[in-house]
Formats: sequence, C-alpha cells, structure tokens
Amino acid sequence: MYGLIGRMIAAPGKRDELLAAMSGGTSGMPGCLSYVIALDRENPDALWVTEVWDSAESHKASLSLPAVREAIAKARPIIAGFDNRVETIPVSGLGLQGAK
Repeated sequence: MYGLIGRMIAAPGKRDELLAAMSGGTSGMPGCLSYVIALDRENPDALWVTEVWDSAESHKASLSLPAVREAIAKARPIIAGFDNRVETIPVSGLGLQGAK
C-alpha cells in the first residue's frame, strides 16, 4: 500500500477553481483505493489531498493518464505552492480490506 497526504495552496481567491480542476481527473485511476480532496478550515486558499493506492507504482503510472494530465494542466497555473507532503503506508481503515 502507498499513501500520500499533501496540502496545496491556490493562488489567492482561486481555491474553488483549483478544486474543480483537481476533481476532474480523479475517476478511473487503476490502483487508486481512495482519493479525497478536502477544504482547509483555516486557510481559505488551501486544499488537502489524501490518496491511498495499492502501490507507489500505480500512483506513478496515474500521472501519465490523459484525464490526470489534463487536470494537472488546468491546475498548474493556479497552484501557488505546496507546504506539506508526507508519504504513508496505509494499514487499516474503511475501504482498505486486505491492507498490509
């Protein structure tokens, strides 16, 4: 299992636009068990992205999918930066049957 949690900062006032761009490429990603985008309660320009994959290789392969590449292209101009990123090893939780 492979997990990734990160906080993305949108250009000022562009969080909803970034959310829409990021949401567009999240379906049909082989190996993706969970992909959640959440609003940051404290920073009106920030989004948290929490991902769970069957492997790091599946995550890496997803970056070449046409829908993901399109979402990245839409999002890139309105991303001001990333300030938190951590890789994890998911071991238990709803939807993670058989996690090891």
